[in-house]
Amino acid sequence: MQEKMPVLREPEKRRRSGKKLLLILFLLFVIILGVLFFNSSISKVATVTVEGQHYLNPDEIRKAAAIVAGDSYFGTSAGKIEARVRTLKPVENVKVIKTFPGSITIHVQEFKTVAYTLSKNGELTAILANGTGIAAGSDMVVDKPILSGWKPDDPVLAELCKTLAEIPEDSIADFSEIKPEPSPSYKDRIKIYTRTRFEVITAVSLLPDKIPTLNAVIEIQPPGLVTMLLADKYAPFTPEVSENQGISQNETTQ
Repeated sequence: MQEKMPVLREPEKRRRSGKKLLLILFLLFVIILGVLFFNSSISKVATVTVEGQHYLNPDEIRKAAAIVAGDSYFGTSAGKIEARVRTLKPVENVKVIKTFPGSITIHVQEFKTVAYTLSKNGELTAILANGTGIAAGSDMVVDKPILSGWKPDDPVLAELCKTLAEIPEDSIADFSEIKPEPSPSYKDRIKIYTRTRFEVITAVSLLPDKIPTLNAVIEIQPPGLVTMLLADKYAPFTPEVSENQGISQNETTQ
């Protein structure tokens, strides 16, 4: 009896080869689309918007961000841009929002302004909570105390700025000028002049705790010298008032 030979399934091999060819064509199509996309204007940065800054120039922030119109939109992450902008000393916080296609918004929050310094030419420098000084211009409304007699690298100055930032603004709204007055006992001793014509001697480290007492004295007493160190003392400037109240007007040597 003649045996039947098995049938070879050649058509099935052709189908497999066809599937591979389709896969190769699809991948090639995807690659071509990708090349066209990343070379088109839709994949580029169209606008870089800076907002929230007060003293810093927007161009200065864009330069720190190292991103300009025409750069690849997908080339840099929002986190990397934030890290670059945060290297600017006046910047406390920064948030970058990327909106496709092509829009990048950099929202900057600068450190709080706690005081000003005034140059011999009458130019104002804003002093921020971290001790950084930045040009404030000549048309600013001075609603913070003026710092005078301070050296830029004085560690007490940095601590003073930090302390002023932590005190509610309405509690120190009367402060007009703050000068360093170090003593052997208090390296951080300061002298404060108020808009209500009081002079206050205290220390940076004691200031937050002394504010309630100081404001109470200013509210009920005539202008005078207030010493708030180890002990709190008050002496009015007017001799007549001093005699009536039986208080001497000798400045403390603490």
